[in-house]
Amino acid sequence: RESKLKHSSYPKFNFVAKKLHKRLLQLGANMLLPVGLYIYIYIYIYIYIYITLSLYPPPAGLAPLSEEEKLPPRYVFHFLDEISDKQTEHLQTTDNSWPRSVHDRGGGDPSSSGPGAYIAGDVVTMRPCNAAEDVEHFCQLLKLDPECYFTLTPTDSSTVIPFKLCPCSVRFLVEQFLDISAVPRHSFFELLVSFATNELERDKLLEFSSAQGQDCNDFLMSTLFDQVLADFPHNTAEISIDCLLDLFPEIQPRSFSIASFLLQHPNRIHILLAVMKYKSILFKPRKGLCSSWLASLDPYEGDVYVPLLVKKGSLSFPQDPGNPVIMVGPGTGVAPFRSALQERAAQGKMANVLFFGCRRKKLYAQHRVKEQSKLLWDLIAKKNAFFYIAGNAKQMPTSVCDALKEVFQKEGGMSENQAQEMLDAMEKAKRFQSETWS
Repeated sequence: RESKLKHSSYPKFNFVAKKLHKRLLQLGANMLLPVGLYIYIYIYIYIYIYITLSLYPPPAGLAPLSEEEKLPPRYVFHFLDEISDKQTEHLQTTDNSWPRSVHDRGGGDPSSSGPGAYIAGDVVTMRPCNAAEDVEHFCQLLKLDPECYFTLTPTDSSTVIPFKLCPCSVRFLVEQFLDISAVPRHSFFELLVSFATNELERDKLLEFSSAQGQDCNDFLMSTLFDQVLADFPHNTAEISIDCLLDLFPEIQPRSFSIASFLLQHPNRIHILLAVMKYKSILFKPRKGLCSSWLASLDPYEGDVYVPLLVKKGSLSFPQDPGNPVIMVGPGTGVAPFRSALQERAAQGKMANVLFFGCRRKKLYAQHRVKEQSKLLWDLIAKKNAFFYIAGNAKQMPTSVCDALKEVFQKEGGMSENQAQEMLDAMEKAKRFQSETWS
């Protein structure tokens, strides 16, 4: 062991120290003394003077790619000196199914079958917005004026402008369209390399854009767009405004199972939502875009605009009051079952069983399925019950299915293969349904 530590040819010789040294240089730190690589004790002594990067010009070296070498942007931005009619901006995409106002999709007459009507198992889809402070920070990093208005011109005749409101402001674009709070994809780093004029930043971006870098780097798994822009200031300064829609993806709608019954809550839609916020390896906490946005809305401060659509979900509940319903919904998976229970209770269909668990009791639902084996076998084998699962798609659905097959084996005297065949037959007959998400 000691002989390995004495030779710098050892593959992992001071690996952490070397990696940290290289990363600090990439961030622009100036080295006062040579890096100290100690052999017998794992103490790495570094003395760096951190000087604000803005005080120093970018180091000479790389020239940016020529215009011929760069991929052309899909759009050209044309900024306007003034705009006469500044209207209230709400996202209107090229998808005509999205409403212009929340009132178009807000629920409507409970007895109607219009766009606001829904039944148990249906889904509501929403388009979230970025937080105001994140918009301001993003614009500062890219030196954009959020109050400037612009129009877009596609560089190719087959390219369609992705939203209808044009001219619009930079604030509207960043707040309601660009997903600046997402984790950057492989293509982002590949495109960012084309702007590189700083050798250290280019080398790191090339590493990030490689397959090996994407698979092994903890930073990439935890970082966000604004963190990358801040960590590569020379590169960020070279980004062309025309490439914004190529670099940053569009905000994608979020779907939630409806947790209310329309006749009981007319003109209302209930959802079950956990506001996501957690710490990562980075200093800035990670937040869920949609959950944080919804939590920030306050109708007492003025009109609240929530663009949403009601769509048919993947779960369908039996109309026959004689069919019992068995539901397993850990966590927010209980949402569609809350709607179903309200609906069936209003219709006098009381033969319902709900298994519910939370994050701190991950095996709660599976254990309860086994504990109630006699009841479940009686409902499924003798009363033609329907069985439903909703929730996280990782381990829960498989565990519940295994527990259900154990019920078949224990109470029905079946073999493992026979239990699987019974479960397959239930699924084919729509008596076994699941709605899971990652």
